[in-house]
Amino acid sequence: MQNNPHAKVPEKMAVTAAAADFVETVQFEDIPEEAIRIGTRCVLDGLGLFVAGTDEHTVRILAEDAREQGGLEEALLPGCGDAKVPAAMAARVLGTSGHAHDWDDSQVSLDPDHVYGLLTHPTIPPLSASLVAAQKVGGVSGKAFLLGFLTGFEVECKISEWMFPGHYKGGMHSSGTVGTFGAFAAAAKIMGLTGERLRWGFGIAASLAAGIRVNFGTMTKPLHVGRASENGVTAAVLASKGFTADPDALDGPWGFFAAQGGGISEAKIKQGFGKTWTIVDPGVSIKPYPCGVLTHPSMDLMVKLVTENDIKPEQIEGITLYAASNILNPIRYPIAVNHLQAKFSLPAELAMIALNRKAGKVEFSDKFVGSEAMQVMQRKIKTRHDPEIEKLGFDKMRSKITIHLTGGQSVSGSADERYRGGPDHPLTDAELEGKARACCEGVLDHDEQERLIKTVWRIRDLDDARVLADVIQPKSDLTGT
Repeated sequence: MQNNPHAKVPEKMAVTAAAADFVETVQFEDIPEEAIRIGTRCVLDGLGLFVAGTDEHTVRILAEDAREQGGLEEALLPGCGDAKVPAAMAARVLGTSGHAHDWDDSQVSLDPDHVYGLLTHPTIPPLSASLVAAQKVGGVSGKAFLLGFLTGFEVECKISEWMFPGHYKGGMHSSGTVGTFGAFAAAAKIMGLTGERLRWGFGIAASLAAGIRVNFGTMTKPLHVGRASENGVTAAVLASKGFTADPDALDGPWGFFAAQGGGISEAKIKQGFGKTWTIVDPGVSIKPYPCGVLTHPSMDLMVKLVTENDIKPEQIEGITLYAASNILNPIRYPIAVNHLQAKFSLPAELAMIALNRKAGKVEFSDKFVGSEAMQVMQRKIKTRHDPEIEKLGFDKMRSKITIHLTGGQSVSGSADERYRGGPDHPLTDAELEGKARACCEGVLDHDEQERLIKTVWRIRDLDDARVLADVIQPKSDLTGT
């Protein structure tokens, strides 16, 4: 369905009622085993990312602000030892921490009208909300935790899929907007909301949902996900106290879909919630690199070219990347001067690989990005729009690279359209564990890393899910306060 910014939404689509009914009635036994398996992998990925984000300046500012505000000691404050703050405030810091490296997973869609990689990062909002809700409520089992998380994941992904792509193309950041509903649904499930309070909660969440793409490449981009997590928890808490909102706030001519998305696919909403679980079909992509997913096939290609041809940095005269507008437009920085800009800069990402043959937590640091070697190498890299790639459409992330070498030689290749980390080329469990360890490096020691990994693999057997909040806390206070 083509995007129409003036699309009218029928007055009674009943999506709000269907979402609330799903959240209230779904049980652990209703979840397919494959969804539980993939969901457990997403939890491991997400917890590692929470740890990775705790030593980011972005997150430390938020943690310091949370401590200064204080309040009820309901949930652990990430990176701050045993310090606790109100649940919603902890969710803000957690969500921002999980998205700080832009290393969190991506929703997959088979709809050719959706631009690949531009839906939502589905795990962090409901996982953040589940972590703080489990601490607030207490005594939540591992199965109940997974149920809450996967409920929020499903609600978030279905809403994201059903909305017209104009929501994202028009400048809204889905992970900040739609992520709010995922966080609310997860918190509401764990907190036991029912009936009209569930529908009020969706209404509150609809008015709180926000995030605009102009802030990509700044500290505010991960804050979108932090606010989605916080706002979802806030909506659940307020609704539980009887705070009212329109019971059909997603639907109708003034509802969320019409106001922010230009409409919703009437055909798609027939899928319903939890009939086919999005986490299984069409699936989720777990990122191998801490940057925008649209660049990953190009980065894999660059690794292949420099390693198979044993290309040294000093041999490179120049690099040209060819791609379509779906990649070149969102990846907006021609030269990155810090690690936040580097997440949206193809020259920066290819330069990292040209210099170090990898692009991970170390390379995505201000020190490395600002180094003379990086600044020089970036200026050797050019991006070019390719009309032939453009004609192939946006359902895949397609690109080509030519490396021009000293002596007049060149090496070229095309990116594998099977995105590594995606459903048809997933990271192995061992690779996922390796990513978790890389995320924890410098924050948790070896034994703490192993405890985190082992705890997640046995998550459904946990008597109290609060241990999941404990295993991501470093022994020392990273804020220094």
